[in-house]
Amino acid sequence: MRGKYDDAAWSDSSLDVLRALEAVGVRFEISGINYLRDVKGPCMVIGNHQSSLETMILPCIVQPIKKVTFVVKKSLLNYPVFRHVMRSRDPIAVTQSDPRQDLKSMLEGGLDRLRRGISLIVFPEGERSTVFNAQRFNTIGVKLASRAGVPIVPVALDTAAWGRGKPFADFGCIDPSRKVRFAFGPAIKVTGRGAVEQEAIVQFLQHHLEEWSDESGELIENEPVS
Repeated sequence: MRGKYDDAAWSDSSLDVLRALEAVGVRFEISGINYLRDVKGPCMVIGNHQSSLETMILPCIVQPIKKVTFVVKKSLLNYPVFRHVMRSRDPIAVTQSDPRQDLKSMLEGGLDRLRRGISLIVFPEGERSTVFNAQRFNTIGVKLASRAGVPIVPVALDTAAWGRGKPFADFGCIDPSRKVRFAFGPAIKVTGRGAVEQEAIVQFLQHHLEEWSDESGELIENEPVS
């Protein structure tokens, strides 16, 4: 509220959350960070969305490499206590109920931030789910990357260790038996209408989710791409 929560403070508090999770037994596997380092200038980081964990942990992974902010639900800007943290990050807020307005917000706000050297983290599914739904994985991030002329770094994640709570979804139980995984992939440059790049991102995510499912013996369903 006093304007003192800067980039370094955000990264530090994110790291505190990671260490707190490790302290209760959660194991982390993070790969492909070099792909972020290899990108010159700002980029789009686009991935699937499973839980509150990625929102809390990605800042300490990405922010030390690239100045970054999120594309978030507009409601998070009014969330008790947390809204002050979220607003300090200058995010792009979308309604998730008005596609036309959301596209306008993304293109205008996204271009502004990318031109200022700020990378963006986007979860095109919108809603959190341990079941990856390619049908709900919209193209808004690819469209913005194409318009801005910046690359996309895909990130597949498995963060179901942070459960969904009731009545507040963000305050779920922690399951230390479930490993947390983040896998960043090679940068993708968007050309043409972006359909090929959208498909490449979806395939990258599905490949890792299926691979991790096989390793853990858990079933992670993937909806087919139309």
